[in-house]
Amino acid sequence: MKKWILLLASLPLACSKEANDQSITPAPQITMTSSFDLLQDKLLTPSCASSGCHLSNKDASFPQHGLVLTKGSSYANLVGVASVNPVALKNSVLRVRKYASGESLFYHKLNWDLSHHGLANYGTPMPLGGKPLSKGVLAFVQKWIDAGAPMTGSVVDASLLDDTTPSYVEDANFAPLASPVEEGKTGVQLKVDRFVIPPNFERELFIRRPLSNSAPIYVSRIKLKSRANSHHMVLYDFRSKSTLPALDDVRDLRNLDNSLNIATVIQMSNHIFLGGGTDPNSDYTFPAGIALQLPANASIDLNPHYFNKTTGNLYGENYVNLYTVPADQVKKIVQMIDFNVTSFNLPANQTTTIVRDFKFDKPVAVVSLTSHYHARGKLFQIKIKGGTRDGEVIYENTDWAHPKVINYDTPILLQAGEGLTSVATYVNDTAKNIGFGLTSEDEMDIIFGYYYER
Repeated sequence: MKKWILLLASLPLACSKEANDQSITPAPQITMTSSFDLLQDKLLTPSCASSGCHLSNKDASFPQHGLVLTKGSSYANLVGVASVNPVALKNSVLRVRKYASGESLFYHKLNWDLSHHGLANYGTPMPLGGKPLSKGVLAFVQKWIDAGAPMTGSVVDASLLDDTTPSYVEDANFAPLASPVEEGKTGVQLKVDRFVIPPNFERELFIRRPLSNSAPIYVSRIKLKSRANSHHMVLYDFRSKSTLPALDDVRDLRNLDNSLNIATVIQMSNHIFLGGGTDPNSDYTFPAGIALQLPANASIDLNPHYFNKTTGNLYGENYVNLYTVPADQVKKIVQMIDFNVTSFNLPANQTTTIVRDFKFDKPVAVVSLTSHYHARGKLFQIKIKGGTRDGEVIYENTDWAHPKVINYDTPILLQAGEGLTSVATYVNDTAKNIGFGLTSEDEMDIIFGYYYER
């Protein structure tokens, strides 16, 4: 009997101890991934921080955008930072402006619907060579920015990322560019017909199109429209008309094994820049009363360049509108700048800067400038030669493959005897000397642009 009493007396004590043990067990800690870390893991790392794009400052495209988006670097490179994009700079649009997705280039570049940007054209949508973001990811980006773009903390519902509906369906949305005639204006439309960009391939091609003009025409405006993933669209004339490629033949710069098509490379040495550039959806109008004259029976070499970093086929397609005006409305005819350095030497295993002066024998107004050199070119500057602005840098490019084109809202006025200086810096990392030549293993040093006599 005493044993039972002792046992019963001990039971409440045991239960009490178990209850105490449960009460002091710590609650499990729930770790919530921050909205920015989700953005990094779901978008930036897999789609942006890839080789050739935004992986490091060694990427071929880095001189063009100056943006690295790897984990640990991306936040400081995005939030509150000015972009090198000229339209964004002009509009005071930062890469990411806290609480303002509409003033954030990052959001605009990820939105493939060009109508979203209103009158502003921020260039090629991203990711270049990829697919448009899902509606969920795009909404996540917008809400993160509008919540202040914090580096830590969860400020956006992560379930948005589950919506995989494409934010843009290009085949349904891409529409031909209305021709000048359809707009009730005068002019000519040229087209690069729809073509395939194979998986994991960078396709750049040339095709010479006739203008079918029986008399000279005067072009006052050039408008371009391209499919997504187009990196540039350039228009070229030819120095020599005796060695023209066949009309309407598609000439690829790269073979399918990614080797260069040497015949195409050699034909490129005959080019003179006419228009376009790294913005494949640009719209440029010459100053009032100024026009580019093209002779009767002219032809233009069209040069689109596309990327495909997906595992399926993508497509390219380009339109060019040349708007014309009657001859009696033209006060000044634009002439081409083709300042070409054809004699120089780049010693083996050295960095060399070539400086050349070019002068005009009449007063001129420069309205556009671009540059041309090859893979060993690291910096191309154009300076004013002579006058009160002597030595002023008016053009600078560090991306040899995609040279910047600057159209000057205020023409650069030069007097007779004044001109331009090309300052081109090359790094010859080979064991042989390099000079001027037509292949990719040689080098060039050319200023292209437009001017008119005053």
